[in-house]
Amino acid sequence: MSDLPDIHGVCPPRFAAVKDAFAANFTDAPEGLNERAARFSVCLGGEPVIDLWAGWADTAQTAPYAADTLTPVFSAGKAVMALLIATCVERGLLDYDKPVARYWPDFGQAGKEAITVGELMSHQAGLPGFAEAIEPGDWFDRQKVLARLCAQAPMWESGTASGYHPITIGYLAGELFRIVDGRSMGTALRADFTGLDLWIGLPAAEHGRVAQMRKPSAAPSLGTVDAIKRSAFFDRGSSPGPREATEWRTAEIPSANMHATARDLARIMAVVATGSFEGREVLSAGTLEAARRERVHGQDKVLPFVMGWAAGWTSNRGLEIFGPNPEARGHYGWGGSCVWADPEPGLSAAYVMTRQSPHLIGDPRAVRLQEALYSVF
Repeated sequence: MSDLPDIHGVCPPRFAAVKDAFAANFTDAPEGLNERAARFSVCLGGEPVIDLWAGWADTAQTAPYAADTLTPVFSAGKAVMALLIATCVERGLLDYDKPVARYWPDFGQAGKEAITVGELMSHQAGLPGFAEAIEPGDWFDRQKVLARLCAQAPMWESGTASGYHPITIGYLAGELFRIVDGRSMGTALRADFTGLDLWIGLPAAEHGRVAQMRKPSAAPSLGTVDAIKRSAFFDRGSSPGPREATEWRTAEIPSANMHATARDLARIMAVVATGSFEGREVLSAGTLEAARRERVHGQDKVLPFVMGWAAGWTSNRGLEIFGPNPEARGHYGWGGSCVWADPEPGLSAAYVMTRQSPHLIGDPRAVRLQEALYSVF
């Protein structure tokens, strides 16, 4: 047990069970993963209804976690990356069923000419890492990374199975977006969704607002490690350098280095639930259906789960890691952060924290909050 810090924010009486669950994660979390700092935010129909935060932004416990504290959410940022690609589909700049090489000819090397945008976004392209390992610092040379990925053959027959791309998908989707839109994802996010404290590439002037993370006490279990999993997670250069370094924070890596507030993650994920952002239609019904449609389901070649993927979001069918509804879509991040959208109640939500766990998906603290939230409906 530990002392409960002051809880800040808003939570209507209707959702008292959510506030109780949020508090319990600080004092009696499953598996002893008591929070150091966390925030949980929920929107209904795009309108914020719950926004709770508590704890300390630094490990020395001298700086309170505040409304403007930014938290690294790692792969949970892939949910925003997928949304940005969907906006290109909405504008007619991309088609999920067309080959990536139609828009990006260099990608079509080494047997990749038929890989579609939808297959790429659902982790079916066979490029979860590099066939020949790179150095951690090489990730900061975007053109070098792209050239290697374009020249590389898929590690399995593309379109036949998913294999989670931890980092590479951000470079691939980011470049595809840049080619058809003309801007980087980080620039477009700030321009097209103004007023949100979400960053793909965090300017140095904002680094002082970032909460300090406590790394997991154990590595996640990936099952039997083969060449595919090794390239994705275990090679020396399978991920960029230190996550606290200035170079890491300022780089634009849409798959891995988003810094965000839970409140604004929930607000932007309302687009995936409802199609709209603050009363403005962003995605039509047709684009939403295409983006949310499950494109592959089965044993993933990188993650140790039978799972499904939509066009960039994890499908909830068979997993129930985003509440009880199979049509929910979302994404987890390294250590437990979680964002999701559920079209049935028009709900979007985000959970961020500073004490990381070894769970790849379904962090028990997030699941506790989900169970409390859905008990109201």
